[in-house]
Amino acid sequence: MPVFEYRGLNAAGKNVTDLKEAESAKALRAVLRKDGIFLTEVVGQRDGKTGKAGSGGGEVNLRRLAGGSVNTDDIAVMTRQLATLLKAGVSLVEALTAMVDQVEKEKLKRILSDVKQRVNEGSSLADALNNHVKVFGALFVNMIRAGESSGALDAVLLRLAEFTEGQARLRQKLVGTMIYPAIMMVIGGGVLIMLMTVVVPKVTKIFDDMKVNLPWTTKLLIASSKFLQDYWFIVVPVFIVSAFGFFRWTGSEKGKPVWDRIVLKVPVFGPLVRQLSVSRFARTLATLLKSGVPLLNALDIVKNVITNSAMSSVIDKARDAIREGESIANPLKKSGEFPPLVYHMVGIGERSGQLEDMLLNVADNYESSVNVRIGALTALLEPMMIVLMGAVIAFVAFSILMPILQMNSMVR
Repeated sequence: MPVFEYRGLNAAGKNVTDLKEAESAKALRAVLRKDGIFLTEVVGQRDGKTGKAGSGGGEVNLRRLAGGSVNTDDIAVMTRQLATLLKAGVSLVEALTAMVDQVEKEKLKRILSDVKQRVNEGSSLADALNNHVKVFGALFVNMIRAGESSGALDAVLLRLAEFTEGQARLRQKLVGTMIYPAIMMVIGGGVLIMLMTVVVPKVTKIFDDMKVNLPWTTKLLIASSKFLQDYWFIVVPVFIVSAFGFFRWTGSEKGKPVWDRIVLKVPVFGPLVRQLSVSRFARTLATLLKSGVPLLNALDIVKNVITNSAMSSVIDKARDAIREGESIANPLKKSGEFPPLVYHMVGIGERSGQLEDMLLNVADNYESSVNVRIGALTALLEPMMIVLMGAVIAFVAFSILMPILQMNSMVR
């Protein structure tokens, strides 16, 4: 069903601009009249399935397109609202209709419109969502499928909302931790380049005229400055190509496993990456199992959720071992990648029949450890960056001041 962007006047006489689902522009007018809105203009039309502009006239405004990408936070909010509606006894189609009207982002509105139409035509919610698996993810779709099979869709949606919100909070914390050092590096790099290409050449020209015997630090500074001035057109492309080649290699089938193993061995960051992978493994597997997803299917999904290939390969081996009748704990133990606490608690959970609860305990424990490490890392990065920038500026200042002091002593 098409989604129209329209302009109109509400009962108070105020201008209204929004999106609304309707069969046609004529039907849109009737729908809006029921809502107490007088239609003045149909700005644009988007097909609910393809998202392409229709014949309703015009393009959808740039503001909506710029804010159209769907992120984890949007999915989490939508999931919790949908769960609340279903728990209140609202039918699925009515709940989806309310969600189409509720969400603000055009892309998500179009997706939900398509999902609602498919469900209205007799499709299951999981099958309808599976057409947009790139937006929702395999984990989301499989949990919805399990919830529909068990008749506990509202409970599964609440679990999904909690899980998605937790992942979003963790991602925001990680991004927030890295923003400060990234900004400091950009500013520090800009200041250093300005010093080396503008300030240093003007000051060192005095030393050349005076023919002073320069210390090695000043010679190194002058050589670095001249190199940047004379060969910047080589340095910049080489840096860009090197960065592109590195990211291409770390994303390739051969390079990614090697890089992921190196990352796990890096001091400070390696343990943090390992704990993040363990907490994500435990939380995701527990959520899937509690929602009724079979163990082998759940491990397939978890394997794709873990971004570190060294850790995900262990989960792949665990899945193969389970097919042959083994437990989950043994492959985790043999790999050496998972901490002892994890495979011991998983083993206890398997023997006691409380695997989901044990996995949740593991997830809680490691998420707490991750939060502590992130807090410590944040507290450590700030002084480290200040000391590093101070050392570089001190080196430049020392290299310039030493010859000046020598010249003053010669004059005396």
